[in-house]
Amino acid sequence: MHKVAIVGRPNVGKSSLFNRLIGRREAVVADFPGVTRDVKEHVMLYENHRIVLMDTGGLWSGDEWEQHIRDKAEMAIHDAKCVVFVLDPRDGLNTADYEVAEWLRKIGKPVIIAANKMDSVKHEDVYTAELWALGFDVPVPISAEHARGLDELMRRVLEHLPEDDEDYPEIAPIRISLIGRPNVGKSSLLNAITGSDRVIVSDIPGTTRDSIDIEWNFAGQRFILVDTAGIRKRPDSSIEEFSMMRSEAAIARSDIIWLVVNAGEIGDHELKLANMAYDSGKPVVIVVNKWDLVPDPELKRTERLLDEKLAHLHFAPRVYTSALNDYGIHDMLAEAIKLYEKWQRRIATGELNKWLDVWQIKQATPNFKGKPLKMMYITQAEIAPPTFVIFCNKEDFVTRAYENFLQNRIREDLDLAGVPVRIVWKERGAFKSKSERIEAQKKKARQED
Repeated sequence: MHKVAIVGRPNVGKSSLFNRLIGRREAVVADFPGVTRDVKEHVMLYENHRIVLMDTGGLWSGDEWEQHIRDKAEMAIHDAKCVVFVLDPRDGLNTADYEVAEWLRKIGKPVIIAANKMDSVKHEDVYTAELWALGFDVPVPISAEHARGLDELMRRVLEHLPEDDEDYPEIAPIRISLIGRPNVGKSSLLNAITGSDRVIVSDIPGTTRDSIDIEWNFAGQRFILVDTAGIRKRPDSSIEEFSMMRSEAAIARSDIIWLVVNAGEIGDHELKLANMAYDSGKPVVIVVNKWDLVPDPELKRTERLLDEKLAHLHFAPRVYTSALNDYGIHDMLAEAIKLYEKWQRRIATGELNKWLDVWQIKQATPNFKGKPLKMMYITQAEIAPPTFVIFCNKEDFVTRAYENFLQNRIREDLDLAGVPVRIVWKERGAFKSKSERIEAQKKKARQED
């Protein structure tokens, strides 16, 4: 696949163009500058080409992020076949536009000028005439908002791309999302895993403002690592609220979740994040970061605190890490591979029912006024997460404690340790009372009428 970078000063519509070209609202868009800081990548298909489109932060922003953003953009452009330089001609050229143009000339990549926000052809020539002063080829008038001029833009892009004749692996990569409170070290861990400064790291909470996807290979396995924005208890602004929504969407699309917690800061917020991870039905690896900063006398107390706050994730594996010295980094990936294989596992019905008999012998079923819960049959209905349907005489007889017992037995006896499992209870018609069978027959007759 060939890479194409989108660059420009802040608030000219780079992310809007990125979203329009890939066909989905993947990058956060707002009416004020500085929303995008890291480089966001996504694969787009156009004619016979698979293109990795890269959305970069606003260059020459004049704020504390300026150098960080420029470094990340330059790293992205290094691998690109060409650059789409986005401008807003309605504002006229300013100093930042000239600075970006001079910077691009020094880098030496082919540059295509995209004159954005040209919603009508009426004043097109007047607005774009000034852009010739930058010294590049003919500007392409576009409107990312109204999808105007994009085919001409892509035609110009394809002029710089070789024919796409690569063979792509059919096996989908494992998609892993890093979630956690702001400033917990997610971006530092991702950089440590990839061995590069792919995302901006800062002591300022909220540095990452959008989900960043990075493809990575480890031990022959492909991954997409998703660095999400830190999830606060209460977002301080509309952009933080939208960033949190994007983080939640990234969790929903993930195969594995790395719940990153700070070894020295474990509280109720971690409980909320753990609930979010558990409710997703995805396997969770609890990544205890900054473990090297915990004094030896505090190690046992910290582990007990983790047990207390994350009790409902007692089955999830833990990895103790330090992004500073790469401690535990490979263990994170190894655990993810093991959990993914278990998450996709399907178990034969015959084996399940043999174990069902064993479990009923190990632990007697609940009994209500002399009427015990009877489990007749079990089958696996779904994978990812493994979901089991148990047919019984009375669903109301199932207690929370007994269901937890069965979930633990499923994980331990069926080699699903570390994986969330779901149990669905169904009352089998032949075992219902006479009055219940009559009511069910009446309901069926009404539906047929």
